Parts: sequence; C-alpha cells; structure tokens
Amino acid sequence: MNTLVIVLIAAVCLLAGYILYGRWLANKWGVDPKAKTPACAMEDGQDYVPTDGWTVFAHQFSSIAGAGPVTGAIQAAVFGWLPVLLWVILGGIFFGAVTDFGALYASVKNEGKSMGLLIETYIGKTGRKLFLLFCWLFTLIVIAAFADMVAGTFNAYTVKDGVTALSPAAQTNGAAGSISLLFIVFAMVFGLIQKKLHLTGWKETAVGLACTAAAFAIGMAFPLTAGKETWSYLTFAYIFMAAVLPMWLLMQPRDYMTTFMFAGMIIGAVVGLAVAHPSMNLPVYTGFRNEQMGDMFPILFVTVACGAVSGFHSLVSSGTSSKTISNERDMLKVGYGAMVLESLLAVLALCVAGAAASADGTPAAGTPFQIFSAGVAGFLEMFGIPVYAAQCFMTMCVSALALTSLDSVARIGRMSFQELFSTDDMKYAEGWRKVLCNKYFATVVTLACGFILTKIGYANIWPLFGSANQLLSGLVLITLCVFLKVTQRENRTLLIPLVIMLCVTFTALIERSIALVNAFGAGTAVFMVEGLQLIIAALLMVLGVIIVYTSGRELFQKKAEGVKETDKSGLQTEA
Repeated sequence: MNTLVIVLIAAVCLLAGYILYGRWLANKWGVDPKAKTPACAMEDGQDYVPTDGWTVFAHQFSSIAGAGPVTGAIQAAVFGWLPVLLWVILGGIFFGAVTDFGALYASVKNEGKSMGLLIETYIGKTGRKLFLLFCWLFTLIVIAAFADMVAGTFNAYTVKDGVTALSPAAQTNGAAGSISLLFIVFAMVFGLIQKKLHLTGWKETAVGLACTAAAFAIGMAFPLTAGKETWSYLTFAYIFMAAVLPMWLLMQPRDYMTTFMFAGMIIGAVVGLAVAHPSMNLPVYTGFRNEQMGDMFPILFVTVACGAVSGFHSLVSSGTSSKTISNERDMLKVGYGAMVLESLLAVLALCVAGAAASADGTPAAGTPFQIFSAGVAGFLEMFGIPVYAAQCFMTMCVSALALTSLDSVARIGRMSFQELFSTDDMKYAEGWRKVLCNKYFATVVTLACGFILTKIGYANIWPLFGSANQLLSGLVLITLCVFLKVTQRENRTLLIPLVIMLCVTFTALIERSIALVNAFGAGTAVFMVEGLQLIIAALLMVLGVIIVYTSGRELFQKKAEGVKETDKSGLQTEA
C-alpha cells in the first residue's frame, strides 16, 4: 500500500476526531470562555503565568511528543502496520486526546491542581499520597532514561577494543549539542523580549523563528565535541534550570522554538512521502503472537503509548499547561489538539519505517530513532538541503524529542515531591516539611535520584516503563470519571477507555510477573534485573488495585456534596 494514502487517511480521521468529537466533549463538559482561569486568578510569575493559547499548545506538544510516538510505533510494527495504525487513530481520538483534554479541563476547573491534588479533592488523602509517590518514582525513571538518551545522542566519541576515538558522527553530534545549548540562551532572550514587549501573532513568530535560525546557524558552525559523561552533566544542569526558573523565562520560549523544528520535521516527512510516495513494505499483519515481544494483547497497547494514550501526558496537562491557560477556549486545542498532532507523528514514523524496510518486509537495521531520522534526512536531501544540514537538523530533532519531555518531567517530578509533603496551610507547617517543600531542595533530590539511576542502570527496570505509564493513564481516567460524575458532567465516554486501559495494564503486569517467576524457576534470573522487576511489578499491581478500589467506590456512590471547583471569578464555590 502507498504510504501517502495511509498518511492521508490518518490525517482525515484525526482532524475529524478533533472537529467532531473534541468539540462535542468541550460542549458537554462546559468550556466557558468567560471564566477566569487559574493562570489569571493566581498569577505568580513562576508557575501560574497567563499565556497565549498557541504558546501553551507549543509547550504541551513539545512536552508530550517525546521518544514514544517514534519508538513505540516502529517497535510495535512487528505485529504488522495495520494494527499499529488502527490503535494510533482510535486510541488517539477516543483514549489519548480525551485523557489529556480531561486532565487539563479538570485541573483548570480546580485552581490548576495537579492530578495528585485532584485525587485528594475527589477521592481522598490516601489516594493522593499513593498517586504522588507513584508519579515521583515514575518521573525518576523517565529522567534517567531520557537524560541518558540525550547524552548519548550528543556523544562525539566511540570506544572499540578499549580505545577511545572520535566517532564518524562526531561533527554532527557535536553540532546538535551546540545547537541545544544555544537554544537555552536564545530561549531566555526570546522570553525576556516577550515579557517586555508582549509580542503576539506574526511578530512573536518572527522573533521565535529568528532565534531558532540563529541557534542552528551558530551551532552548526561551532560544534562542541565532548563525551557522554560531559553531556550528561550539562543535561542535568539544564533540567535543573528548567525545573526552578519561571515558565515564561525558559520552558515556554524553548518549547515555542522547538515546535518550529518539529513542524519542519513533520512537514519534511509529509512532503517527502508525498513526492516519493514509497510503498509500505512492512507486512500488514503478522499474527497475534510475536516470538520476541509476546501476544498482541496487551503488548501492542503497552508499546504504543505516546501517539495513542499515555499517562505521562496528563501530568503535563495538569502540572504545567493548566497553570498557563489564559482562556478556557484554548483548552481544546492544547489538550485535544496536541495529542491529535502527536498521533499524526506516530503515523509518519510508521510510514517512514515502512518505506525504509526492504521489499520482502524485512525491517531496516538500526534503532527506531535511527530509522526515522535517516528516512526524514533522506527526504530533506531530496529537496537540495545539504547533507550536513539535514543530518544536524534531524539529530537535533531526535534529541529535542527527548529533551522537551525531560525538562517537563523534571519540573513535574519536583512538584510531585513538594506536593507529597505539603499540607493545606504551609505557613504553620513544621520546619522539616518546609525544607522538603522548598522548590530548590525538591529539585536537587529529584534530579540526584535520577542521576544515580542513570549510573546504576535504569535499563534493569525499563521493561516495566510501558506498563507503569499505561497504569498511570488508567488511574487518571478513573479520577476524571469521578470528577465528572461529582460535578454532574458527562463521563460515560470515559468508561470504555478506562476499562480497556485497566485490562491492558494488569494483563501486561501479570504476564510479565509470570515470565519473571519462570525465569527464576529455570535458574536464569538475576536478582538485580529480574528480581527487581518482579518486586516493582508486584508493587505496581498492589498500588493499582488500591487506587482503583478507592476510586471505584467513589465512582459508584451517589453524587458527593460540597466539592469545590473554580467559578467564573476564579474563586472556589460549592459544586
């Protein structure tokens, strides 16, 4: 089948989902353009910052469009491209976009509270503590994995037979690293200009593009050659800044600039597929079971998370984006629209991988990122873009996919740690509690734990990341169901996604646990690998059962009374 046809079908379906289903949900839930949002009512110049809707969209998309949509879609193609395509389209429209939009909506209607605090409001304090602990531990895994990925991308050296030497891609990797550092500088310049002049429309776009182009031009001219360890330290230094500095100064302008890159990458992939229109060489369907990965259910739905539905997205929606929405009418494009665009990115990654495969269906060699970046770089070269520029651009895009999620998850990890130890009235809290809730202390602890995890081997527990991520989506969905019921809003559309995601998660965890137990029985297991995974899998299942039971009990009880939500004035009223 022609890859262009696949992309067009996906694009039409996703756009229709946004226009029809997304707007229907917005009307059913009651999006009110006249309501005063938390960003306006609680503006503090740090986290609560009223921001233009498209800038918030850029932040949301840049944060959620991490490694997942590329990696997951290509990895899951072992079951065939059709199951992946169907799950991305249906999952994106009815699962992922609904979850992201719902989390954003619930947070905006409740003073910009994170999912953990929403759980306390609508379910109880025990659920809040368990959820926040889970979120914080989850962010540590993401920080460790993505920081290691970024440092490896910029690494200019290779080791062979104990000898360290410059790698063939040293100049390209060094240039991408230099561009990333310059992105920080120019983003802060852009943020200061925006703060001073309040640019909008074409003026904001022009300044953002100029800063982006300048970072690329200077970075490609002066590549920074450094090893993985050096880049690891620089990466953690950057995410520390991103976690503590005001949103308007670094994260928002950097995400805005990064969106230009992602737009260029997506346009390059679309135009390349339109001009070359290669065939989809991957098989349509290979069967329910794959020898390496296991059964299509639940593995497909765990592997393809970002691009279909991801629990991590809700942390961004309720953790950062909800605190910057200046008008409720922007919530649809930020919450629903960003997810739909990410689904399209997953489809493009699938098609690029399909075009790169051999005629007999054999997948291209390399990691999913290598396959995708090489494919898009080849498309760019078709249009006369120099090889070096195309390679630098795609290397930067690959690193940015991880880096933009990394800075958001660092900030969310810091906030989760603070909320875990916070009380209703921090003014009279104990001294130790005030220390733990200090944003600098919380950031240092979070990043230190993430850094240690990179050194001792996050890869030992990474196989459980997909299950943990989808468990998070299930917990968010059940929380949203409770919120919508309590506030007398439509929640029936969330029930089917909720049931499916819980079935997917627990099936995946049970299957993985059985496989780990069998490995111990066969004498092939190692405690620091399989043993650690088994312990974490058991803890995830226990945590999931507790939260599901607690939330489910609230869900099936009669409407709660006295729950508070934000009214048009930005003050809390009885629901």
